[in-house]
Amino acid sequence: MEKISVFDIFKISIGPSSSHTMGPWVAANVFRKEIEQHKIKSLKIKLYGSLAKTGKGHGTDIAVILGLCNYDVKTVEVEKIHEHVAQLKTEQKIQIDDNSIPFNPETDILFDYESIPPHPNTISFEAAIDSTATISATYYSVGGGFIIKEGAEADTKEQLALPYPIQDGDELTKWTTKTGLSIAEIVFQNELSWRDEAAIHASLDEIWLTMLECMYRGCHKTGNLPGGLNVSRRAAQISNDLLHGIEARDVQEWKKLIKISNAAFVNVIKWVSCFAMAVNEENAAFGRVVTAPTNGAAGVIPAVLMYLLCFHESREGEKKTIHKFLLVAGEIGSLFKKGATISAAMGGCQAEIGVSSAMAAGALTACLNGTTEQVLMAAEIAMEHHLGLTCDPINGLVQIPCIERNTMGAIKAITANQIALSSDAKMAKVSLDSVIKTMMETATDMQDKYKETAEGGLAAHVSVVVSEC
Repeated sequence: MEKISVFDIFKISIGPSSSHTMGPWVAANVFRKEIEQHKIKSLKIKLYGSLAKTGKGHGTDIAVILGLCNYDVKTVEVEKIHEHVAQLKTEQKIQIDDNSIPFNPETDILFDYESIPPHPNTISFEAAIDSTATISATYYSVGGGFIIKEGAEADTKEQLALPYPIQDGDELTKWTTKTGLSIAEIVFQNELSWRDEAAIHASLDEIWLTMLECMYRGCHKTGNLPGGLNVSRRAAQISNDLLHGIEARDVQEWKKLIKISNAAFVNVIKWVSCFAMAVNEENAAFGRVVTAPTNGAAGVIPAVLMYLLCFHESREGEKKTIHKFLLVAGEIGSLFKKGATISAAMGGCQAEIGVSSAMAAGALTACLNGTTEQVLMAAEIAMEHHLGLTCDPINGLVQIPCIERNTMGAIKAITANQIALSSDAKMAKVSLDSVIKTMMETATDMQDKYKETAEGGLAAHVSVVVSEC
């Protein structure tokens, strides 16, 4: 049974893509460590399939450079990313301890559009020690920043014995029924297998603070996003209009202003869209986000959680509400990863926006006192109405339609929550497990051109003039 922590689903990352940016970045970090003890003469990296087809738009080449240069995806200074890359392109060398390795990204990072089994997001590294000896490794970026090394043994984490092992929704329901514990309490007990109570709370706080600060930044930046499509940022104008031009001194004051703003239905809808849009505008601009469960879908969870905090009275206190939301959302995300996929290159956008919407719907329902059955029903409803959603980014950029899709996923999550709370979940005709299975079958049947290749859908039928690369 695959064992997935909440903090595997929620990872602090750099945009624009968890599978095309974060995954290759982490793979490059790992490979660098493998070759540190050797005198390397040259390096070659090859990107295959979806990584090659949308690699430029997703910054995959930039991610590989930063990973090989030993920058960490969680701690790198976002403002200096392009400066670091420019420096390497000028110097054309990578320094590993006292070993200076010649490296020209233009010739040493190769793009091969052919997908090779078993995954369309494949990256291979080859380091030459001399004319005959090489060190090579291949990695699969399987979504959400997860990587798998070809031929690697199972992670030692898989050997852990969780107190409440969960592979699907039925098992989750079994444990809550048997123990009387809530979903969040079950998940928390499992998390104790990896870290202590204080570390769990601190990590949940860090995840939320990163999400909140990302929303705040996105709601205070204007101009066009990078990449050449000249997509204008919109979140800042929406936030400013809703607050009637009142300026906040910091993120906490901004949140307070939202809470006391006009909560008419139309304004609440605008705020939810604004929150989601802000995050994904930051994501598109190589900003710091949290995978939820991916970068491309990073706006849905924070938007719905912010909606909960700003427009609902908390019975348990804000911190407990945040922790409960993230624990439940993370568990639902893990069910989709175990039973299907969270990789758009494997499953289309249903695997990203669809999963994030299901996560948010279930978590919101849990925080509004829904039963276990209602939580799973809300998650099922949200995914049911994302089935078949394609991934067709124009020019391979995580901008059109990705940014607006996050707003749609957030709104659908709230709608799914309302339906579930108004229903007798025991009468539901479709289970969460059924919809997860259906999603995977849909993914298998979907043509590859609709799976993050920029070869179908909007990417093939919308003409754009690119002003920069």
